[in-house]
Amino acid sequence: MADQHATEPVQAPSRRLWVLPSWLLNQVASRANRLVAESFGRPGVRLRYAVLAGLAEFGPISQAELSRRLGVDRSDLVAALNELEREDFVLRAPDDRDRRRNALRITTAGQAELRSLDVRVQAAAAALLAPLAPREREQLVSLLQRVLAHHSDGGHRGDDHADGI
Repeated sequence: MADQHATEPVQAPSRRLWVLPSWLLNQVASRANRLVAESFGRPGVRLRYAVLAGLAEFGPISQAELSRRLGVDRSDLVAALNELEREDFVLRAPDDRDRRRNALRITTAGQAELRSLDVRVQAAAAALLAPLAPREREQLVSLLQRVLAHHSDGGHRGDDHADGI
């Protein structure tokens, strides 16, 4: 039985595609990426947001561990960290538990930058999910989290997690 709220676009691609979750997810992701990119206003901010969000949540953490948790290539992470450190949003300091390695920390300025980016991400999400009621938005996020966790190697990580912001 079809959802009573589901509507076909003005130019439906084909019925076969219109009922394929993979095709629908790809189309929605494309629109989400465009909205987020527009809200950030310049390239590279998605990774910046992911790094700051990760540091805010995980606390002092090594580059290798942050790379694993975010699902971001280490070389891409290093480039982002270098920029964030130059702007005083991130601090690299000797790890209290292992002085041979550095621990990354978000600074007060980094927390302020993260809050600013949060507003933009939330605005993009609201625009994307505008046709859904608040409860439907929560349900969609919950279902997507469940599908992603099922197909991920740790429950919270995708192949290109930071690109999906």
